[in-house]
Amino acid sequence: MTTVGRWRAIRIVTAACAALMIAAPAAAHADPDTDFANQLHTVGVYGPKDYNAWIAKIACERLDRGVDRNAADSARFISRQLPADATTAQAWQFLGMAYPVYCPDKEVLLQQVVETSRG
Repeated sequence: MTTVGRWRAIRIVTAACAALMIAAPAAAHADPDTDFANQLHTVGVYGPKDYNAWIAKIACERLDRGVDRNAADSARFISRQLPADATTAQAWQFLGMAYPVYCPDKEVLLQQVVETSRG
């Protein structure tokens, strides 16, 4: 990864984490898919809540099965599932919101991106 790429990754992951921290205090519902959809709306990602939840769950499953090896692989997968006008930042924000809800054990992968990008 180039220096420019590392800094870009740091900015994107930082933005995703910040968005998550802003959206996290919202009242919890009995349906995590609804909460997830509401979080996505705060960063301009819309669409059927069932579809977005399905994409998040598949991203977690892809990590469990070894299809994706890291958060960058997951972000690329998510990016291909979002509307064509979605940004790279939105894919990372989606991922940063998906991990805590659907596969909290994978949150460490986001931290690894930040650490790898720094040094």
